[in-house]
Amino acid sequence: MGGLNFLSVKEGLKKMRTGALAPPDLQVACRQQIECLNPRLNAFITIAEVPRTAEIQAEELGLASGNTLAGIPIAVKDLFDTANLRTTAGSRFFQDNIPTTDAAVVAKLKRAGAFIIGKTNTHEIALGVTSVNPHFGPCRNPWDPARISGGSSGGSAVAVASGMALAAVGTDTGGSVRIPASLCGVVGLKPTYGRVSLRGVLPLSWNLDHAGPLTRNVGDAALMLQVMAGFDPDDSYSVDAPVGEYQAQLEDGISGWRVALGVGEYVEQADTEVRRAVERAADVLATAGAEVQAVECSFLHQGALANGLVTQADAAAVHRLRLIEHPDWFGDDVRHRLEAGRDLPAADYILARHTQADIKRRLASFFETFAILLLPTTPNTAPVIEGDDSVAQARRLTRFTAPFNLAGLPAVSIPCGTDGRGLPIGLQMIAGAWHEAGLLRAARAYENVSGWMGWQPPGMGQAGTPRIVGPER
Repeated sequence: MGGLNFLSVKEGLKKMRTGALAPPDLQVACRQQIECLNPRLNAFITIAEVPRTAEIQAEELGLASGNTLAGIPIAVKDLFDTANLRTTAGSRFFQDNIPTTDAAVVAKLKRAGAFIIGKTNTHEIALGVTSVNPHFGPCRNPWDPARISGGSSGGSAVAVASGMALAAVGTDTGGSVRIPASLCGVVGLKPTYGRVSLRGVLPLSWNLDHAGPLTRNVGDAALMLQVMAGFDPDDSYSVDAPVGEYQAQLEDGISGWRVALGVGEYVEQADTEVRRAVERAADVLATAGAEVQAVECSFLHQGALANGLVTQADAAAVHRLRLIEHPDWFGDDVRHRLEAGRDLPAADYILARHTQADIKRRLASFFETFAILLLPTTPNTAPVIEGDDSVAQARRLTRFTAPFNLAGLPAVSIPCGTDGRGLPIGLQMIAGAWHEAGLLRAARAYENVSGWMGWQPPGMGQAGTPRIVGPER
């Protein structure tokens, strides 16, 4: 059944609390997996040092006192500040940056007892969805290293899928948690805008950025969100909204819930295998007691287009001085997108922000009728690295994720099948604002009966032992 590094967070905690494991056991297992696989997959830019004895003893004390994540090895996207650990944002500009303080999320994870095992590879400054990084090398998909991992949180997804970490943290501006989760076969959660503090995270778009966890199952995503969520008065974009109990009703099912299955021309742009997998997932939810109804949702396409415009313009504002002083320090695809954002007419930006208001209103009304919306996470499975350029990939891969950054709604990607090449397919579930508890409950209801929980790519067992787990397609 693979090594310790393929335990879920909850399994790892249980084994440590019963004395079957000590905190160093999980850290050593993940570190060995990094040494074995990172040269091939390039999930990490920087790897943390092995904890000293005093730190391990502190983790054991934290375990004894019930710290939520005591001793759990967690990977962090290299966009979050980590005290005394290099934070590059995948960029030449920050290649030697060593922060003196932790980002708010990192501080919360550490207070919960987690061990930050390293900083994961990302698309340069998070402006892209391939994680093909010109400065630190491409992050490769563990299901097929010739293919992209997705992005921009590609390294975080690969770290979890390949057993280099038990969980990870990423950011999501147009799909950057959910896209790599979909392409790598893990769970990726984007909470409501303002739910998780972004203090200490290099911004891409102040209006669209979110932070969220990547895990092997929905229960771990709920546990991670419980630690990460909460109002931060020092973050201008944090919202003072009550934090739910995300694990309390996780197993209570969705009998009688109204669930919408997105259909129409907008969804038909997805590959046939992807659409069929999502339709089968809807059937699974129906057998679990949900009332599933097909709903035309092509209005979301305008939201995806507007999100792309706002992202580029906002990113150009964030990086305006760097773009003036050293344009040659950016990779070609990122520089072109920044220049496009810089040159965007003000009227186009204003119209995109108007579309944002309209999409928010329409979706608020939509979720008064339905508890959950089902869509593909990505319209296709992982493309090859040497295929289309990353800008073209972004236009397609963000098709179904970007509208919910624009609207700021919670969304999760969970595995729901594979294509004919054995590559993962992601099911996206979306809920109304601040309804993460219901979203996770619906995702768990699917996961419980779908058979896709706990699978992993071939060749990812401890020290490279071949293994693949998953139901029949």
